[in-house]
Amino acid sequence: MTRIAAIAPVLPEHSSSQAEITAAIAPLLAPDPKRRPLIERMYASSTVERRYSALPLEQYQHLGSLTETNAAWFAAAVELGERAVREALRKADVAIEDVDLLLFTSVTGVSAPSVDAVIAERLGMRSDLKRWPSFGLGCVAGATGLARVNDYLEPRPMGVAVLLAVELCSLTLQRDDESIANFVASGLFGDGAAAVVLLGDDHPKAAGPRITATRSALIPETADVLAFGLTTTGFEITLTAEVAGVIERAFPAEVAELLQGRSTDGLAMVAHPGGPRILEAFANALGLPRDRFDRSWASLAAKGNLSSASVLHVLADTLDAGEQNALLFAVGPGVSTELVLLEAVE
Repeated sequence: MTRIAAIAPVLPEHSSSQAEITAAIAPLLAPDPKRRPLIERMYASSTVERRYSALPLEQYQHLGSLTETNAAWFAAAVELGERAVREALRKADVAIEDVDLLLFTSVTGVSAPSVDAVIAERLGMRSDLKRWPSFGLGCVAGATGLARVNDYLEPRPMGVAVLLAVELCSLTLQRDDESIANFVASGLFGDGAAAVVLLGDDHPKAAGPRITATRSALIPETADVLAFGLTTTGFEITLTAEVAGVIERAFPAEVAELLQGRSTDGLAMVAHPGGPRILEAFANALGLPRDRFDRSWASLAAKGNLSSASVLHVLADTLDAGEQNALLFAVGPGVSTELVLLEAVE
């Protein structure tokens, strides 16, 4: 089985309150001042109190083309990603040259060579390193990355792998887009990254909880419920009110299939903090009180929704609190879900 040896959640240096972000971004979204009170109400109802950004707030008014925003994404993603990987390997006490696999995921920018190739060279990783860049999974990718790395390591009990998620959602800002979806997304999403070191069970540095089960699901006929498409002005989100309903309908059966009769009692809930309605839908689907999701609510308030990196930040908080028996889950475009069961090693 695979062990989660260390997690390094990282954030950009630029931090702003939700009120500061509202004042700076609302005029970019809605040139008509009459629309701004709606934006202010939606930002306030997000429960987000603070977010981090790749650039200072005042620079966003000058960003225009996809060429500019993607170049900014690449530069910041390499810096944040390198910092996260270095810190995760340091915490796991694993040498850089021992890494066999680097899985990189992001949905907020594109490049070839991919960010992981640049980071691998800057860190001095082996030339025979297996790289696995991933795009398109969106918010579910942090959970999916854990599951896919587990698939890789299960037959390699001495293996070393790193999962790296970097999301710079602020750089996907759609200016002059007065859709409700854009208002909601621009009030929820923040920037951040996380790196996870995973080791085969027989590795001498193996520590932390084991991944004992995973489950993936692609919910039929939901592709138009949640999506993130590339347009001439950058990345444009499709976000409908149906997401919560899809979770409440489909999630109970997926969790039951994963747990195989086991109760959720004694399991920490490591839920992707996608937004207030998403967290409420998770609680309703599982029949659990809100306080079972306190760490996810706290992460949402302190950082916003970091897309794929968010659930890894919540996992880091959970492990730091000494809880290793956990159910980790997230949802993403498709609509897709990923569940990962973690158990402490006695």
